[in-house]
Amino acid sequence: MTQLAALPTQRDEEWRYADFAALETLAPERFDEWKEIELAPGETRRKSMVLGGESPELHRIRLTVGEGARAELFVANIGNDYTRVEVEVRLAKGAHFQFGGVTIGGGDATLEFVTRTIHAEPEATSEQVVRSVHWGQGIGNFLGRIDVARDAQKTDAAQDFKGLLLERGASANAKPELEIFADDVKCAHGAAIGEMDETARFYMAARGIPPEVAKTLLVRAFIADAFAALEDETEQERLLDAALAVLGDVA
Repeated sequence: MTQLAALPTQRDEEWRYADFAALETLAPERFDEWKEIELAPGETRRKSMVLGGESPELHRIRLTVGEGARAELFVANIGNDYTRVEVEVRLAKGAHFQFGGVTIGGGDATLEFVTRTIHAEPEATSEQVVRSVHWGQGIGNFLGRIDVARDAQKTDAAQDFKGLLLERGASANAKPELEIFADDVKCAHGAAIGEMDETARFYMAARGIPPEVAKTLLVRAFIADAFAALEDETEQERLLDAALAVLGDVA
Protein backbone atom coordinates (compact mmCIF):
# COMPACT_ATOMS: atom_id res chain seq x y z
CA MET A 1 0.00 0.00 0.00
CA THR A 2 1.34 3.44 -0.97
CA GLN A 3 1.82 5.71 2.02
CA LEU A 4 0.42 9.19 1.51
CA ALA A 5 2.49 12.24 2.39
CA ALA A 6 1.91 13.69 5.84
CA LEU A 7 0.06 16.98 5.90
CA PRO A 8 2.43 19.93 6.43
CA THR A 9 2.52 21.88 9.67
CA GLN A 10 3.79 25.32 10.66
CA ARG A 11 7.00 23.65 11.82
CA ASP A 12 7.79 23.02 8.15
CA GLU A 13 9.67 26.15 7.05
CA GLU A 14 8.44 26.01 3.47
CA TRP A 15 4.83 26.02 4.73
CA ARG A 16 5.18 28.55 7.54
CA TYR A 17 2.88 31.19 5.97
CA ALA A 18 0.35 28.79 4.45
CA ASP A 19 -3.40 28.82 5.09
CA PHE A 20 -3.76 25.57 7.04
CA ALA A 21 -7.55 25.69 7.18
CA ALA A 22 -7.52 25.68 3.38
CA LEU A 23 -4.93 22.90 3.24
CA GLU A 24 -7.16 20.64 5.32
CA THR A 25 -9.79 20.76 2.56
CA LEU A 26 -7.41 19.24 0.02
CA ALA A 27 -7.27 15.49 -0.54
CA PRO A 28 -4.17 13.96 1.13
CA GLU A 29 -2.91 12.56 -2.17
CA ARG A 30 -2.53 16.11 -3.52
CA PHE A 31 0.59 16.54 -1.39
CA ASP A 32 2.31 13.74 -3.31
CA GLU A 33 1.47 15.14 -6.75
CA TRP A 34 4.19 16.87 -8.77
CA LYS A 35 4.19 17.80 -12.44
CA GLU A 36 7.56 16.52 -13.64
CA ILE A 37 9.17 18.34 -16.56
CA GLU A 38 12.59 17.57 -18.05
CA LEU A 39 14.36 19.81 -20.54
CA ALA A 40 16.91 18.22 -22.87
CA PRO A 41 20.38 19.77 -23.24
CA GLY A 42 20.16 23.00 -25.23
CA GLU A 43 16.35 23.10 -25.16
CA THR A 44 14.39 26.29 -24.45
CA ARG A 45 10.91 26.06 -22.99
CA ARG A 46 8.63 28.87 -21.85
CA LYS A 47 5.31 28.68 -19.99
CA SER A 48 2.97 31.43 -18.81
CA MET A 49 -0.06 30.75 -16.60
CA VAL A 50 -2.95 32.47 -14.84
CA LEU A 51 -3.84 30.48 -11.72
CA GLY A 52 -6.35 30.69 -8.92
CA GLY A 53 -10.09 30.35 -8.47
CA GLU A 54 -12.80 30.22 -5.83
CA SER A 55 -11.44 27.24 -3.91
CA PRO A 56 -7.99 26.23 -2.57
CA GLU A 57 -5.41 25.21 -5.15
CA LEU A 58 -2.01 23.55 -4.90
CA HIS A 59 0.30 23.49 -7.94
CA ARG A 60 3.63 21.67 -7.64
CA ILE A 61 6.12 21.69 -10.52
CA ARG A 62 9.49 19.95 -10.65
CA LEU A 63 11.88 21.01 -13.42
CA THR A 64 15.08 19.28 -14.47
CA VAL A 65 16.97 21.59 -16.82
CA GLY A 66 19.64 19.95 -18.97
CA GLU A 67 23.06 21.32 -19.89
CA GLY A 68 22.77 24.69 -21.64
CA ALA A 69 18.95 24.54 -21.56
CA ARG A 70 16.67 27.41 -20.60
CA ALA A 71 13.40 27.17 -18.63
CA GLU A 72 11.12 30.20 -18.26
CA LEU A 73 8.00 30.28 -16.09
CA PHE A 74 5.67 33.26 -15.61
CA VAL A 75 2.63 33.11 -13.35
CA ALA A 76 -0.19 35.46 -12.37
CA ASN A 77 -1.59 34.13 -9.07
CA ILE A 78 -5.02 35.75 -8.70
CA GLY A 79 -7.07 33.29 -6.65
CA ASN A 80 -9.94 34.28 -4.38
CA ASP A 81 -8.92 31.47 -2.04
CA TYR A 82 -5.60 29.97 -0.96
CA THR A 83 -3.45 29.34 -4.02
CA ARG A 84 0.07 27.94 -3.70
CA VAL A 85 2.51 27.55 -6.57
CA GLU A 86 5.56 25.49 -5.65
CA VAL A 87 8.47 25.09 -8.07
CA GLU A 88 11.57 22.95 -7.63
CA VAL A 89 14.32 23.36 -10.23
CA ARG A 90 17.57 21.47 -10.79
CA LEU A 91 20.05 23.13 -13.13
CA ALA A 92 22.79 21.36 -15.06
CA LYS A 93 25.94 23.05 -16.38
CA GLY A 94 25.25 26.35 -18.14
CA ALA A 95 21.48 26.05 -17.73
CA HIS A 96 19.19 29.00 -16.93
CA PHE A 97 15.95 29.34 -14.96
CA GLN A 98 13.80 32.46 -15.30
CA PHE A 99 10.81 32.96 -13.02
CA GLY A 100 8.39 35.87 -12.92
CA GLY A 101 5.42 35.82 -10.57
CA VAL A 102 2.66 38.15 -9.36
CA THR A 103 0.28 37.61 -6.47
CA ILE A 104 -2.59 40.09 -6.40
CA GLY A 105 -5.84 40.12 -4.45
CA GLY A 106 -7.92 41.29 -1.52
CA GLY A 107 -10.49 39.60 0.69
CA ASP A 108 -8.70 37.20 3.03
CA ALA A 109 -6.99 34.98 0.46
CA THR A 110 -3.39 33.85 0.92
CA LEU A 111 -1.51 33.59 -2.37
CA GLU A 112 2.03 32.29 -2.46
CA PHE A 113 5.02 31.22 -4.49
CA VAL A 114 7.52 28.77 -3.03
CA THR A 115 10.64 28.02 -5.06
CA ARG A 116 13.75 25.93 -4.60
CA THR A 117 16.47 26.39 -7.18
CA ILE A 118 19.29 23.85 -7.09
CA HIS A 119 22.47 24.90 -8.88
CA ALA A 120 23.95 21.43 -9.16
CA GLU A 121 26.67 22.09 -11.76
CA PRO A 122 28.93 24.99 -12.84
CA GLU A 123 28.02 28.10 -14.81
CA ALA A 124 24.24 27.91 -14.38
CA THR A 125 22.18 31.07 -13.89
CA SER A 126 18.81 31.87 -12.41
CA GLU A 127 16.66 34.97 -11.94
CA GLN A 128 13.42 35.24 -9.98
CA VAL A 129 11.29 38.40 -9.89
CA VAL A 130 8.15 38.40 -7.73
CA ARG A 131 5.67 41.21 -7.11
CA SER A 132 2.78 41.16 -4.62
CA VAL A 133 -0.16 43.61 -4.51
CA HIS A 134 -2.76 43.16 -1.78
CA TRP A 135 -5.58 44.90 0.05
CA GLY A 136 -8.33 44.01 2.52
CA GLN A 137 -6.92 41.09 4.52
CA GLY A 138 -5.12 39.64 1.51
CA ILE A 139 -1.68 38.07 1.95
CA GLY A 140 1.10 37.56 -0.58
CA ASN A 141 4.04 35.25 0.17
CA PHE A 142 7.32 34.41 -1.51
CA LEU A 143 9.64 31.77 -0.07
CA GLY A 144 12.66 31.34 -2.30
CA ARG A 145 15.54 28.99 -1.59
CA ILE A 146 18.72 28.76 -3.64
CA ASP A 147 21.10 25.84 -3.16
CA VAL A 148 24.57 26.00 -4.72
CA ALA A 149 26.47 22.71 -4.74
CA ARG A 150 30.19 22.53 -3.97
CA ASP A 151 31.12 21.98 -7.62
CA ALA A 152 28.74 24.62 -9.00
CA GLN A 153 31.36 27.31 -9.56
CA LYS A 154 30.47 30.42 -11.63
CA THR A 155 26.87 30.25 -10.44
CA ASP A 156 24.93 33.50 -10.93
CA ALA A 157 21.60 33.56 -9.07
CA ALA A 158 19.27 36.40 -8.10
CA GLN A 159 15.93 36.90 -6.39
CA ASP A 160 13.96 40.15 -6.24
CA PHE A 161 10.74 40.55 -4.24
CA LYS A 162 8.62 43.67 -3.78
CA GLY A 163 5.26 43.99 -2.05
CA LEU A 164 2.70 46.79 -2.47
CA LEU A 165 -0.02 47.10 0.19
CA LEU A 166 -3.02 49.15 -0.92
CA GLU A 167 -4.88 49.03 2.41
CA ARG A 168 -4.08 48.52 6.05
CA GLY A 169 -4.75 44.92 7.05
CA ALA A 170 -3.11 43.44 3.96
CA SER A 171 0.33 41.89 4.31
CA ALA A 172 3.22 40.44 2.35
CA ASN A 173 5.94 38.04 3.49
CA ALA A 174 9.30 37.22 1.94
CA LYS A 175 11.75 34.56 3.09
CA PRO A 176 14.86 34.36 0.90
CA GLU A 177 17.26 31.55 1.74
CA LEU A 178 20.72 30.84 0.37
CA GLU A 179 22.80 27.72 0.98
CA ILE A 180 26.14 28.06 -0.81
CA PHE A 181 28.97 25.54 -0.82
CA ALA A 182 30.93 26.91 -3.81
CA ASP A 183 33.25 29.91 -3.46
CA ASP A 184 33.20 31.50 -6.95
CA VAL A 185 29.56 32.57 -7.23
CA LYS A 186 27.24 35.57 -7.50
CA CYS A 187 24.12 35.22 -5.38
CA ALA A 188 21.86 38.15 -4.52
CA HIS A 189 18.42 38.72 -3.09
CA GLY A 190 16.36 41.79 -2.27
CA ALA A 191 13.02 42.35 -0.58
CA ALA A 192 10.98 45.50 0.01
CA ILE A 193 7.37 46.10 1.11
CA GLY A 194 5.60 49.45 1.05
CA GLU A 195 2.47 51.44 0.23
CA MET A 196 1.29 53.28 -2.87
CA ASP A 197 3.41 56.29 -3.84
CA GLU A 198 1.08 59.13 -2.88
CA THR A 199 3.33 61.70 -4.54
CA ALA A 200 2.90 59.94 -7.85
CA ARG A 201 -0.86 59.74 -7.35
CA PHE A 202 -1.03 63.44 -6.53
CA TYR A 203 1.09 64.28 -9.58
CA MET A 204 -1.23 62.30 -11.83
CA ALA A 205 -4.37 63.77 -10.25
CA ALA A 206 -3.00 67.29 -10.77
CA ARG A 207 -2.86 66.51 -14.48
CA GLY A 208 -6.46 65.41 -14.65
CA ILE A 209 -5.97 61.64 -14.49
CA PRO A 210 -8.90 60.04 -12.59
CA PRO A 211 -7.90 58.29 -9.32
CA GLU A 212 -8.93 54.82 -10.51
CA VAL A 213 -6.91 55.21 -13.71
CA ALA A 214 -3.89 56.48 -11.78
CA LYS A 215 -4.13 53.50 -9.43
CA THR A 216 -4.25 51.06 -12.32
CA LEU A 217 -1.30 52.69 -14.07
CA LEU A 218 0.84 52.64 -10.93
CA VAL A 219 0.01 49.01 -10.14
CA ARG A 220 0.68 48.02 -13.74
CA ALA A 221 4.11 49.65 -13.63
CA PHE A 222 4.83 47.92 -10.32
CA ILE A 223 3.95 44.39 -11.43
CA ALA A 224 5.32 44.70 -14.98
CA ASP A 225 8.84 43.95 -13.72
CA ALA A 226 7.80 40.36 -13.00
CA PHE A 227 6.96 39.77 -16.66
CA ALA A 228 9.63 41.97 -18.27
CA ALA A 229 11.71 38.95 -19.33
CA LEU A 230 8.74 37.41 -21.16
CA GLU A 231 9.52 38.12 -24.82
CA ASP A 232 6.06 37.14 -26.07
CA GLU A 233 4.25 40.50 -25.85
CA THR A 234 0.83 38.91 -26.34
CA GLU A 235 1.36 36.62 -23.36
CA GLN A 236 2.84 39.46 -21.34
CA GLU A 237 -0.31 41.54 -21.91
CA ARG A 238 -2.52 38.56 -21.08
CA LEU A 239 -0.87 38.11 -17.69
CA LEU A 240 -0.93 41.84 -16.92
CA ASP A 241 -4.59 42.16 -17.93
CA ALA A 242 -5.58 39.18 -15.78
CA ALA A 243 -3.77 40.64 -12.77
CA LEU A 244 -5.16 44.16 -13.22
CA ALA A 245 -8.71 42.85 -13.65
CA VAL A 246 -8.61 41.78 -10.00
CA LEU A 247 -8.15 45.37 -8.78
CA GLY A 248 -11.84 46.17 -9.13
CA ASP A 249 -13.04 48.99 -6.91
CA VAL A 250 -10.27 48.93 -4.33
CA ALA A 251 -9.31 52.46 -3.25
